[in-house]
Amino acid sequence: MLSRALVLLFFCSVGSGLAFAQEASSPPASGKPASSGRSASGGGTHMLPNEHGQVWREYNIASYTKRVTNTEKPEQAVVDWILRETGKEAWFSEPVGLLSANRTTLRVYHTPEMQLLVSDVVDRMVHGETESHSYTLRLITVGSPNWRSRVFHMLRPVPVQSPGLEAWLLSKEDAAVFVAELRRRTDFHEHTAPNLLIHCGQSHTIASMRPKNYVRSVNFRSGYGAGYDLVMGQVEEGYSLQFSPLLSVDGRTLDAVIKCQVDQVEKLIPVSIDVPAAANQRQRVQIQVPQVSGWSLHERFRWPTDQVLLLSRGVVARPAPSTKTVLGMPHLFGSKGGRGDALLMVQCGGAASQTLLTPAASAPAAARLNNGRY
Repeated sequence: MLSRALVLLFFCSVGSGLAFAQEASSPPASGKPASSGRSASGGGTHMLPNEHGQVWREYNIASYTKRVTNTEKPEQAVVDWILRETGKEAWFSEPVGLLSANRTTLRVYHTPEMQLLVSDVVDRMVHGETESHSYTLRLITVGSPNWRSRVFHMLRPVPVQSPGLEAWLLSKEDAAVFVAELRRRTDFHEHTAPNLLIHCGQSHTIASMRPKNYVRSVNFRSGYGAGYDLVMGQVEEGYSLQFSPLLSVDGRTLDAVIKCQVDQVEKLIPVSIDVPAAANQRQRVQIQVPQVSGWSLHERFRWPTDQVLLLSRGVVARPAPSTKTVLGMPHLFGSKGGRGDALLMVQCGGAASQTLLTPAASAPAAARLNNGRY
């Protein structure tokens, strides 16, 4: 007992370090063997490594989190945008770094160069635009991609990373003319899209998923009077669109991450299966195998807020005009949806207070384009 007391006294007498003690002979509460910790080192007053000049800084983000009241953890958006700006690898490799946030404080341990990137993100979210902004996401499908021949002179290409994706910038005036001209086409469909009010750095997701049931398999019974049971399956089709905007401090530039996932059940392929029947006879039942197609998009863009971003995902399955969700958003696929060139237009409408007070401008006349028909 005396030696055990001396061991406890030694560990608890560490000055400002981490005081901890555990009797070696005491099993853990769970009854399982304790980890030997042979790979661990340090403890007590051991300092964080700073061979690369890492520094500790704390950022006050309380004013930002107080403004964002529609989510449980608004500070998560600060962390997410820092990871987008710096890359996740910077925090899980050399040099040693630390990133942690609560509703009042962001704590960062990293090199001075990395602290500059973190500081820029924090400034944009804390000291930038203090009220939510309006964003319009307009979903359009056109039966043929030949719309480009009429409006190509308006488009300024933007580099992209995703295969099959194209992106351009237009002035707001040209964007209005562009939409007005597209509406003259018989293969044009404009699907309802909300005007979103989003705080700087936060994310908003629009999703519409619906289940599709099918006969997945057959389960054979065992024993007397053996038979079979049909095994039902379910697969979901639809889309999920996430939009995450981050304004510059002066509000003139917008960074946005657009993430989209689309899944479509094209058809259920029937397959005949032999199953046992009464009197040693056999019969056939059909099971179904889903034929699924889909695509995903995860891209980041930066453009001036006085411009409109236009994306084309190419010719894909288009929304069915007659099929809508409860909120009025279109289901991305329907039984007669067909295919078309899927377009997404993203426009920043300004601060929420200005958007509510400023009447919508009428679209300029389409005469700026060549007259005629498609």
